[in-house]
Amino acid sequence: MEFAQLERMSLMITMDDIVREGHETLRQRTENVTLPPSDEDQYTLKEMLQFIKNSQDEELAEQYDLRPGVGLAAPQIGLSKRMMAVHFTDANGREYSNGYYNPRIVSHSVEQAYLPGGEGCLSVDRDVPGIVPRHARITVKATTLDGEDVKIRLKGYAACVFQHEIDHLNGVMFYDHINQDDPMTPPEGAVSVDEL
Repeated sequence: MEFAQLERMSLMITMDDIVREGHETLRQRTENVTLPPSDEDQYTLKEMLQFIKNSQDEELAEQYDLRPGVGLAAPQIGLSKRMMAVHFTDANGREYSNGYYNPRIVSHSVEQAYLPGGEGCLSVDRDVPGIVPRHARITVKATTLDGEDVKIRLKGYAACVFQHEIDHLNGVMFYDHINQDDPMTPPEGAVSVDEL
């Protein structure tokens, strides 16, 4: 099938397309996307962003049985490519809604932060309780869906979301960071994202 035909069909990503833990792609380090991206990569990243938006729309989520999410990385749909999409609003009302090619963390704080309720993942169907330590502040370089090279400074919740998705691009799962001997105690000096 020609790619143009596939695009016209506009196949929506659903939970059936999300690979679950144990799938080999989730443990692979992804390959950089050649820029400018191919039509296929652009289409895929747009669809990934649309999936996240759809998952937060109550009607669509119910209709298509979507679990709500704030981010999606290409390995979660079985593609070992360095692409991710996010759609959320932080505590200050700033919206993050974009797709990114080749995102990488170029600097980070020594200070750690965590989500008090722990983290979840669309690729993990079970509840995994535990504190996931993250860098409190990070700077990310990436190319956006529109082809713009950006440098984004993030802190708190936004920093946690980006680190979760970038981890996927490096074959890392959120629960890899949990202290198995003492899962519910934050590391010394770490702060809740609510305090940032």
